[in-house]
Amino acid sequence: MISTIVPTLSTQFSEHPLRSLFILLLAIPLTYFISNEFVRRTARIKGFTGPPNWPLVGNIPDIRFNAAEKYRQWSKIYGDVYQIQLGNVPVIVVNTAEAARKIFGQNSQALSSRPVFWTFHKVLSNTAGTTIGTSPFNESLKRRRKGAASALNKPSIATYVEHLDVETKDFVKEGLENGQAGKVGVDPMPMIQRLSLSLALTLNWGTRMGSRDDPLFHEITEVEEIISKFRSTTGNLQDYIPILRLNPFSFGSKKAREMRDRRDVYLKRLNKDLDDRMEKGIHRPCIQANVILDKEASLNKEELTSISLTMLSGGLDTITTLVQWSVALLAQRPDIQTKAIEAIREFYTDKEPLCDPLDDQKCAYIVAMVRECLRYYCVLRLALPRATVKDVYYEGKLIPSGSTIYLNAWACNMDPKIWADPEVFRPERWLEQPDAPLFTYGLGYRMCAGSLLANRELYLVFLRMLNSFEILQDSEVETHPVLGSADPTSLVTMSRPYKVIFKPRNEAALREALNKFGEKEFLTA
Repeated sequence: MISTIVPTLSTQFSEHPLRSLFILLLAIPLTYFISNEFVRRTARIKGFTGPPNWPLVGNIPDIRFNAAEKYRQWSKIYGDVYQIQLGNVPVIVVNTAEAARKIFGQNSQALSSRPVFWTFHKVLSNTAGTTIGTSPFNESLKRRRKGAASALNKPSIATYVEHLDVETKDFVKEGLENGQAGKVGVDPMPMIQRLSLSLALTLNWGTRMGSRDDPLFHEITEVEEIISKFRSTTGNLQDYIPILRLNPFSFGSKKAREMRDRRDVYLKRLNKDLDDRMEKGIHRPCIQANVILDKEASLNKEELTSISLTMLSGGLDTITTLVQWSVALLAQRPDIQTKAIEAIREFYTDKEPLCDPLDDQKCAYIVAMVRECLRYYCVLRLALPRATVKDVYYEGKLIPSGSTIYLNAWACNMDPKIWADPEVFRPERWLEQPDAPLFTYGLGYRMCAGSLLANRELYLVFLRMLNSFEILQDSEVETHPVLGSADPTSLVTMSRPYKVIFKPRNEAALREALNKFGEKEFLTA
């Protein structure tokens, strides 16, 4: 056969070179297309239905915008658990609380890993490594999780109260000064970013970000925001379409390498600064120092950096997102502010605007409000994807080892089987059903290790902000978590820009409290 075909092709090329070249140019992509479609069809997980998908790209065009909401809509057609295809990769999507309990709750160890994505893992993270949340399962991950757990348990968090005290005080101070005591509207986003970043830096490295004018503030916020986009499950086509990785001019890969190099610079600076302070014995309690001093953890430099990245990205994502959306909503919901103040007044008067930083969530309504913000404005609406390390069965159907599974945390938080009114923002639901599931921090073995710390931070932010100010609307903005999204393609969804008025509830008492705090800082410096 070959001895016949080769001479015939050789004759065709010599006698009809242009025609032969044209046919060849058509044959190569056609052959790739047919073989790739065979690969895609073969890869699908048997027994699971799902929406029809496009050649080569699968369902990517359908879920470029508000992917979690699209998955929730599809669940009404294809069931609680169904299959999509992103390029060549089949993905199981879990959309209800009950299905999540069965799959993630009952198969914790089998779902202990993460899939590896080309852009994020092999380009962006090949120098400083990945965060704990984005790392595939291995022995190093177990060591890092153990180290982080020791630094993020309740006793350790108690040692960070001084940091929480300073940063939330400065947030209130900026609201007072930037808003000229309620006379002008304020875009709270820069305040929230400084709060989030400074908390992340002080809690992890014991160093503050005291001003938004610091060049490091702009560098870190810009780089981390772009890096967050590379964690998007839909934004990087080369993760799912292998042939795109061959493009030497890929903008995505180039940008990822640039962000990697810029991030390495400030990570090196922050780590060196802490090492110098620890050597001199002048460092303050912080997560990185606690982990370094924990001899049982036995972490190498890359593993320590992974924990640092985890705190940095996690802090910026959680605090920034939650507070930005929540302030906008509170400005439009004076009824919630009234209920919050009534609850706070059981513990503090308006002459105590900064409350007690040691208050470990004793005001139940503020705790409920934090949980409702986490539910309604879900930080990672598609929780970071899981990769199965063992076979998993759901209702008798096999999900084989090596499969990718998405927990649609947004859909689970909006599950009508849990809540009669999931579309309504109502903190009271958590007083009525305190044991109801919350999916924002994930589920099972890979759920967020910093959830206790995040809850404590958010509680103190809301407590002090609401006891210090009445928040008034100064510009119109959509606060629905889907309709109001500034970038519906992003992994972490932020609201559109807006302004509010921070009107002091008792200006004299607030100024006095801030001045006394300043004296305390001076005395303890």
